[in-house]
Amino acid sequence: MYFLLPMDEAQRNHLKAYGIAYKALTEGLEIDWLLNYRGGSFLIPNAASIDRECKLRGVTFETLPDAQVAAILDEIARPEVNMDALKLHKAPRIAVYSPKNKLPWDDAVTLALTYAQIPYDVIYDEEVIAGILPTYDWLHLHHEDFTGQYGKFWARYKDYPWYKEDVRVNEELAKKLGFSKVSKLKLAVALKIRDFVAGGGYLFSMCSAPDSYDVALAAQNTDICDIMFDGDPIDSEAQSKLDFSQCFAFTDFIISTNPYEYEISSIDADPNTRGLTEQNDYFTLFDFSAKWDPIPTMLCQNHTRIIKGFMGQTTSFRKQYIKPDVLIMGETKEANEARYIHGDFGKGTWTFLGGHDPEDYQHLVGDPPTDLDLYPNSPGYRLILNNVLFPAAKKKKHKT
Repeated sequence: MYFLLPMDEAQRNHLKAYGIAYKALTEGLEIDWLLNYRGGSFLIPNAASIDRECKLRGVTFETLPDAQVAAILDEIARPEVNMDALKLHKAPRIAVYSPKNKLPWDDAVTLALTYAQIPYDVIYDEEVIAGILPTYDWLHLHHEDFTGQYGKFWARYKDYPWYKEDVRVNEELAKKLGFSKVSKLKLAVALKIRDFVAGGGYLFSMCSAPDSYDVALAAQNTDICDIMFDGDPIDSEAQSKLDFSQCFAFTDFIISTNPYEYEISSIDADPNTRGLTEQNDYFTLFDFSAKWDPIPTMLCQNHTRIIKGFMGQTTSFRKQYIKPDVLIMGETKEANEARYIHGDFGKGTWTFLGGHDPEDYQHLVGDPPTDLDLYPNSPGYRLILNNVLFPAAKKKKHKT
């Protein structure tokens, strides 16, 4: 006997279903992730604890006899069918890179993990510099500015108590860890993260983290921070000194040297020229071959291919600045934007998703956290949780 957690429209709570799958892994149960079968359903061996947890958490499940399971697996295995069964065998150890001081915004990934009841550790610069990353399988980057410019919030929020406190905390931490500037500490952290991925780690980041991370890597041999951020002027030749070969995803971008501009670089699409509003802002997930491209197929599992767009400090990625070997998994074709991208680095992988909160179109500083009880079937939040379970599968590089 097996439990099938359907992930199509029949599922009452898609997000908590991921938590059930994670719990099964922690109990030593091997799961089949049925790629492209009923929205990416999970097949779990019959266990009393899973039965109980599904009922407690309101997760839809079906009890199937062995013969029916065999028939489903036979159907999935047919070469002409774009489906596959992927074994999940290990509960990944999860870390969220997030500041310890309170900031007036939340993080969609920690909201999703908490709601799905998937355990995680919060780590920050001190732990990263100390070398803790190799003890984890999966790392999420909170909405960080790895360039040391504090998210370019200076122009609008420099007199706010939370901004002053954030600057104070980061400067004290940089000094404690032996760095002369916050930007130098953030670069050291970025390099540690790069080594984590190169060694086989899985990296996932959203909003300002993807582009600020690559910009920091490109700018490691120059100074792109103006005087209000690090106490001395920007290098007048900073743009020409960028080394795009150091970046994971982006190339040939232009950095923003204007401290009054709420933008780090040209990677992010300008919200004033996108030509999109909340009513028509959607992006489409690409359809990959489950048998030949299991990684992007897994990362795109959903009950719909059309995802509501959502804004962030970085909303989307202009295609002209994306490296040619990067895999685009979701795009807004009308605006020539990528929204969801993936790539390999060394033995590991990285995935970047634009936007801040999949169920809050324009999440502003100070807005309350999203109540996921109101969005248990969120397709956007499903993309986050696909990435969380990704390390549980045996690694296969995509063949595109």
